Amino acid sequence: MTLEGARERRVRTGGVELCVAELGDASNPTVVLVHGYPDSKEVWSEVASRLADRFHVVLYDVRGHGKSTAPQPLRGGFTLEKLTDDFLAVADAVSPDRPVHLVGHDWGSVQSWEFVTVERTKGRIASFTSMSGPSLDHFGHWINKRLTRPTPRRVGQLLGQGAKSWYVYLLHTPVLPELAWRGPLGKRWPKILERVEKVPGGDYPTSSLPTDAAHGAWLYRDNVRARLRRPRPDAYAHARVQLITPLGDAFLSERLYDGLEEWAPELVRRTLPAKHWIPRTRPDQLASWITEFVTAKEDDPVTPTGTGKYAERFGGQLVLVTGAGSGIGRATAFAFAEAGARVVAVDRDAESAARTAELARLIGAPEAWAETVDVSDGPAMEKLAAKVAGEYGVVDVLVNNAGIGLSGSFFDTTPEDWKKVLDVNLWGVIHGCRLFGKQMAERGQGGHIVNTASAAAFQPSKALPAYSTSKAAVLMLSECLRAELSGQGIGVSAICPGLVNTNITSTAHFAGVDAVEEKRRQKRSARLYGLRNYPPEKVADAILRAVVRDQAVVPVTPEARGAHLLSRFAPRALRAVARLEPPL
Repeated sequence: MTLEGARERRVRTGGVELCVAELGDASNPTVVLVHGYPDSKEVWSEVASRLADRFHVVLYDVRGHGKSTAPQPLRGGFTLEKLTDDFLAVADAVSPDRPVHLVGHDWGSVQSWEFVTVERTKGRIASFTSMSGPSLDHFGHWINKRLTRPTPRRVGQLLGQGAKSWYVYLLHTPVLPELAWRGPLGKRWPKILERVEKVPGGDYPTSSLPTDAAHGAWLYRDNVRARLRRPRPDAYAHARVQLITPLGDAFLSERLYDGLEEWAPELVRRTLPAKHWIPRTRPDQLASWITEFVTAKEDDPVTPTGTGKYAERFGGQLVLVTGAGSGIGRATAFAFAEAGARVVAVDRDAESAARTAELARLIGAPEAWAETVDVSDGPAMEKLAAKVAGEYGVVDVLVNNAGIGLSGSFFDTTPEDWKKVLDVNLWGVIHGCRLFGKQMAERGQGGHIVNTASAAAFQPSKALPAYSTSKAAVLMLSECLRAELSGQGIGVSAICPGLVNTNITSTAHFAGVDAVEEKRRQKRSARLYGLRNYPPEKVADAILRAVVRDQAVVPVTPEARGAHLLSRFAPRALRAVARLEPPL
């Protein structure tokens, strides 16, 4: 594997020669990416290519990995002190006059914690982004606290992390790890990553993997036991730190970072519903978070970032909302923007979608884009899904919200009316779930689908046969899809609002009446909904809460909650209500 467009140089330090690759304009802020075990610098290729437009991106093979030479002898050649020497040599070579922004994953993060907490690197690091790799000093203090002041909860945390660290014990055994990596494990590792971690196939890992992994065993042997036994008491970060924690990490517990603010006072926390190898599985989101964090450090004033109550959960995630030009869709796009998500605002009205995206950026979205599509158009939706995946990444949260209103008796509702409402309200949801949901499933890192149904899904009405049927179908589709995707970490929620003050009433079609009467009924319905005045922002908040809690069916307004209860416990009462004329 090669890093396309990269410039390579060799840096000599401490008896080894490091292979250093650079992308982007060297006059831009420098971001140094440090790889983990058993990787080489190429693990960062997808992230690096996304950062190169704005930064001077530097990647280097850690000693004994990739194209860098190994120390002789191996024992004692991988200590944190020598790894710090390597980092300083690289930083001095690529950015002699400016501090660098440091990013580490796995063992790249472990050693980077050393870099950012020792005295001799002060002034050389502007910021540090850590993922899936704790400081060994902090880890040692974390263990000691649970051993000296045990509680049932702390003991459980200690045992849980001990079980996750099974591989560390094996790597301390002599010879066996080397034999395994140079033999069957090295050959099977790419397929293991594809199957277990859902890492996309291709030319990663590189052919140097067996040798890299054999050499890298000394990272553990030279450092882990010694540092955990005697953790440094002064391991405080002297640069701003961003912690990205993948919640599905099989090797590290989220609880391992409890109390980290003690060691990194300017800590920014991010969580990600993904597994361990996020540089390969979630490069879009990592690039977004790194860009935001580095830019916030470099710029004054800083660019807007998400500050909403769900910012830690949704910051940097890619969220696509259909029907985002107004009403519930626009409010939902804004709510995700406030939480720091990257937003794709989709609407059939190009001007409305563009306005939503523009305001989303002002509110807090690090990036927001407008796309124009009719959700009922299957081929157009396929093109949209391909464009979004190719230009923005795989969607983390999909909100199928686009819908239209239709009122009128069954016999006044023409086949054309039926087709139109089902095409938008049902087929639009089907297209979104099928196309974007499939991308989520193939990525294998989870996600969430939200389908906007309605209280009409479980509350029959003689005046809403087509509309209610379409929304009941959306509700059942959501339930079926939730069952199918549950084993893949993809949640599905059906949101069921009641009377919400949006413009759906002013654009709804009334079957069986002339244009004048239809306009009168639209105004009457809009007036009634306005008097009810339930804001779409409350529905948007319910949508974010549903994703966080992974709720299946969410009635939103009081009347929706009441109708939902009646549908379960007193359906005859609902049938009586169905005979009344609703406002829509």
